[in-house]
Amino acid sequence: MYWIWLGLAAAGSLLLILLLELLRRHYKRALVQARSRFLQAREHLEADFFTAASRSGKPRGLRWKNCEWDSEVLFARDRQTRQLIALVGVTISFEAIEGSDMEGLAAVGNLRNASGVFFFERGRWRTVGKVVFNLNPGETLAHFQQQYERLETV
Repeated sequence: MYWIWLGLAAAGSLLLILLLELLRRHYKRALVQARSRFLQAREHLEADFFTAASRSGKPRGLRWKNCEWDSEVLFARDRQTRQLIALVGVTISFEAIEGSDMEGLAAVGNLRNASGVFFFERGRWRTVGKVVFNLNPGETLAHFQQQYERLETV
């Protein structure tokens, strides 16, 4: 009787290992597809980012003028929700809104280093214009290491 239970346990373990391997391969394939979709839609995503960020009213008293995007993209996953995100370095220029308290300040013309944040939802990349100022993508992941885990390229 002992050998039967041992055989069943071995078969169950083997099945579990095979199932985990299938899940790992599926996840890896899904991640490759998500990255590919980001690269395919990147130009539109950057335009959507600019539109959303421009409408946010932030920073106060400034109008979004231009975004210069870096080529590198870092992918990460939210540790709590498991949602995929993409971070892209961006240099942003602003101009003062006429009549605002920012008008006439010399610092308004300074270029701002930042990371644009994009997220993968329902099989599609999206953005709400979220920006992390003064941090490039690598620094953003290091700063928010409790929230995000970096995904290595596949």
